[in-house]
Amino acid sequence: MGSFEAYFKEALESNVPLLDKVTQYIVKRKGKQMRPLFVFLSSKLFGETNDITFHAASLVELLHTATLVHDDVVDDANERRGFFSVNALWKNKIAVLVGDFMLSKILLLSIEKENIALLEVVARSVKEMSEGELLQIEKARSLDITETIYFEVIKKKTASLISTCCEAGAISVGAHEHREKMRLFGEKVGLAFQIKDDIFDYGTPGNIGKPTGIDIREQKMTLPLIHTLENCPPKVKAELKNIIKNHNENSAKINRATSLVLKYGGIDYAYKIMNEYADAAKSILEDLPDSSAKTALVALVDYTMNRDK
Repeated sequence: MGSFEAYFKEALESNVPLLDKVTQYIVKRKGKQMRPLFVFLSSKLFGETNDITFHAASLVELLHTATLVHDDVVDDANERRGFFSVNALWKNKIAVLVGDFMLSKILLLSIEKENIALLEVVARSVKEMSEGELLQIEKARSLDITETIYFEVIKKKTASLISTCCEAGAISVGAHEHREKMRLFGEKVGLAFQIKDDIFDYGTPGNIGKPTGIDIREQKMTLPLIHTLENCPPKVKAELKNIIKNHNENSAKINRATSLVLKYGGIDYAYKIMNEYADAAKSILEDLPDSSAKTALVALVDYTMNRDK
């Protein structure tokens, strides 16, 4: 990962001072960089990491970073990971253009390295993430989103990028016969990862019931809420819908909504489904030979389920 940081920084270089200033700000405030980790560990399951692996990790990190910058514009968010977002410091126009620059680098680097197979996988992810975001925006107008639609959204929005990481890792070491296996593994990890994020809105693992309320404020229909609305009495359903539609800025009302979701099993259900996806992901790796990479991938899946932020 230390070598990758230098590799990724080089991929972002530009001869435009403003662009360099913004990208350096982004790189310094990087997150856990789990997606490159999935690329490297997936490659090490089948071979030795090489220049193509570093290239694949750079592509997915460029895509992930570009989508975060664009998402902050779409959501009008002023913060990202506790720091000012790019759009808060440099306004929307610059933020959009910086995201566009990163997407263009994906194209240019792929052509330069002649890695068309990787470009194909990453381009598919861009398409699915865009479709997922638009589907969520379209369905957000209705509070009757079913679990089927919810999973369709998060499969495209979140799981598609992690599945791309794992598939790209296999491609980078020539293990094309394992592409589909790793894509499916990443998809299931991604679904579990998103459900974990849904649960965070109702508090951290040791403090469930102390909500952040962000999803409710933004009227996002997440799995705990969807399950509760589908299984609670009509009177409770009407109260919840009223809070989400008309009182989503009221902290007391948000706390009330949280208590109802807890009472009617929404959190327990979300944990159950999350663990089912995590177990399904790990079972996909079972028939592969034991190795340090396999052990680390299983540990990374467990980490994503047990993280507290």
